[in-house]
Amino acid sequence: MTTRTERPHPIAWRHFLRHYLEMVAAMFVGMAVFGIAVQGLLALAGLEPPGGVEWGSLEMAAEMSAGMVVWMRFRGHGWASSLEMTGAMFAPLAVLFPLLWLGAVSGDSLMLLEHLVMLPAMFLLMLRRRDEYGSAAHV
Repeated sequence: MTTRTERPHPIAWRHFLRHYLEMVAAMFVGMAVFGIAVQGLLALAGLEPPGGVEWGSLEMAAEMSAGMVVWMRFRGHGWASSLEMTGAMFAPLAVLFPLLWLGAVSGDSLMLLEHLVMLPAMFLLMLRRRDEYGSAAHV
């Protein structure tokens, strides 16, 4: 009796790209849903949201991360992957805030730059765990 050696399946690019787009969609849903919730809670408490472009960037990253984590957990990803992906959402700010404070980046361009770094950072993290994100098992 011969046994067949199982070869690992190459990354399923269709599943990988779909998963990436689902996470981006979940981020935008999270931004809308949690944004409304945060604004509503602040209004109920009679509080004004903190000002400043930094607050807006942090709030947006948190709301987008929340939506993404909810979707990742729904899809069966563990906390390590979910928190790692959340780190990719906040990591750009570690570089961009000092550039903002030094005047090298304008407040108007901060969120755009944040996204221009955040989305590729997420993609690179997914490539690092391509077996997890390219698998149809998380569908």
